[in-house]
Amino acid sequence: MSVSRHYPPVPLLGVSVVCHRNDDVLLIKRSKPPYQGCWSLPGGLVDLGEPLKVAAERELLEETGIRADLGAPVDTFDSIHKDGDGRVSSHFVLVVFSGPYVSGTVGAGDDAADAGWIPLSGLDDLDTTPGTPLRIRRILGLE
Repeated sequence: MSVSRHYPPVPLLGVSVVCHRNDDVLLIKRSKPPYQGCWSLPGGLVDLGEPLKVAAERELLEETGIRADLGAPVDTFDSIHKDGDGRVSSHFVLVVFSGPYVSGTVGAGDDAADAGWIPLSGLDDLDTTPGTPLRIRRILGLE
């Protein structure tokens, strides 16, 4: 059964990843709504029967070409968007993983328009999905 991402009948479960290397964090530029064109953590939906950590590893590799040493989940949050009439147009429950870079060369793939290592000091200069810089700093123990 396929569930629409646009006006879904239920919340959709997704994962995202804070992958870090030295003083940089790996971000992707979203190629699709919501927040098309904004920088965000790499991630995506969990497939049926797929463990959360496996989904996070898969999405990270598919979107960026990077592998990371991911631990247990470090955060969970809702991403809910409503249209002008107040109807829920999207609702994602996102489980966030974090870990250091292990291997790979960055390249935008799958749903990413771009991908790159972003200096932590430059996060606030980017057009990001809501709360992304704060979430990254909190997860990395910088706030």
